[in-house]
Amino acid sequence: MRKFGKIIIYLLLVIAFIVLMGFMAEGESNAVGNPDANKAIIGRLGELWNTGNLTIADEVFDANFVNHDPNNPGVTNSESYKGLVAAIHIGFPDFHVATDDLIAEGEKVAMRWTIIATHQGELMGMPATGIQLVWTGITVAHLANGKIVEMWWSHDTLGLFQQLGIIPTMGPKILRGAHRLQ
Repeated sequence: MRKFGKIIIYLLLVIAFIVLMGFMAEGESNAVGNPDANKAIIGRLGELWNTGNLTIADEVFDANFVNHDPNNPGVTNSESYKGLVAAIHIGFPDFHVATDDLIAEGEKVAMRWTIIATHQGELMGMPATGIQLVWTGITVAHLANGKIVEMWWSHDTLGLFQQLGIIPTMGPKILRGAHRLQ
């Protein structure tokens, strides 16, 4: 009988341990986020850009959202972000962003994207050129509690400016003089 009692105690301890580990794992999964849910939120961000529907920004951004974009240093929070989206849609009414890659882990989502848009309206003082652009970049978002709390950007602004004719492309004439730099 004593042996049977020890086995029961041992089994109860094992069951308690398994239950405790289950609660701990559930807490950890909630703490690091749900990658599929976070990807869906980033999908809504794409919808914001493609439609220009600024109410989506209020749905996806946390009240304390912080934006890190070295090419748009004045765009730091959700209100200035909405201003950027509105300005882009004036300059590029056919603006379309496509997701090339979407990778999520924990609370972070990385998106590699391509934009196709035609410069049909004034953009930051530059009159319409009618030029269709292809622009690429990567955005990393940090999400918490179903909202985007922070984003970091890296995009090909040089290529964008070259396509608009603001900066010349590096053609053979420029490359011929490169030997002088060595």
